[in-house]
Amino acid sequence: MKVFGAVVVGLALSGCAASIAQPSSGRPPAIPIPTGTAGLGQVIGASAASLTAMFGAPVADVREGSARKLQFGNATCVLDAYLYPKGREAKAGAEPVVTYLDTRQTDGSPIDRASCVGALQAGRRR
Repeated sequence: MKVFGAVVVGLALSGCAASIAQPSSGRPPAIPIPTGTAGLGQVIGASAASLTAMFGAPVADVREGSARKLQFGNATCVLDAYLYPKGREAKAGAEPVVTYLDTRQTDGSPIDRASCVGALQAGRRR
């Protein structure tokens, strides 16, 4: 009978433990992902002029040799687009195109690249 009483008390206490409020993680709410955008497909391989048409003026434009980095951002995220001339042995004067993207939320947290592209495009349409 003592074992039965201990089990009943244990079950009763476990029900109380489940109702204890958990502290919040302090993370901001999830960012809604805009729909209906072409996403990464129209960014990879794009020229600087195409990026500016999609996202507006970059907040940073860094050139080093034939490479170029354009940075775009809004309240949701920051996108760094790295542009290099096409081909392994690009001809002098060849227009650089996006070969790699890096994205992050404004607080530095990770964000999916396609989601950031969509958020930047949605912000541009407003």
